[in-house]
Amino acid sequence: MSAKPAQVIQVPNTLKAKLGGRFAIDPNAVARAEAALKELSDQFGDWMQDELDKLDAARADVAARGLTRETADTLYTRAHDLKGLGGTYGFPLVSRLGASMCRLLEDPGARVSAPVFLVDAHIGAIKAAVRDEIRDADHPVGKALVGELEGRVADYLAGR
Repeated sequence: MSAKPAQVIQVPNTLKAKLGGRFAIDPNAVARAEAALKELSDQFGDWMQDELDKLDAARADVAARGLTRETADTLYTRAHDLKGLGGTYGFPLVSRLGASMCRLLEDPGARVSAPVFLVDAHIGAIKAAVRDEIRDADHPVGKALVGELEGRVADYLAGR
């Protein structure tokens, strides 16, 4: 049986030609956006506290009504918001902790059976990170917190 030589077909990339210069990144626009973000940065602490207050309210609702579809969905939404906003507000560790909590609550059908102690551990870690200015996972405490919580979530999800 003789093998035929392989043939490589080069497909031209015509995307750039089709789009033209319409989607080029304007360095001046990027600089203006960064300057605007810097001007707002003094408000990041207040905005982060608002997010923590919403997280606390969601947890209080779970304490009052139990872990229902609605209360679990609200917890997921709060975690998802923190996942997205933590880095913007200068707390990439909060983003990572929020992402871990999102993984725990990701499946809408299984949210109501999520271990509340693990939800509480995430909330406590997020609040401690903000309170103690532990901004990223390079910090020894941040590394320990996120490592432990991500491991516990992985173990829980693997055992479901």
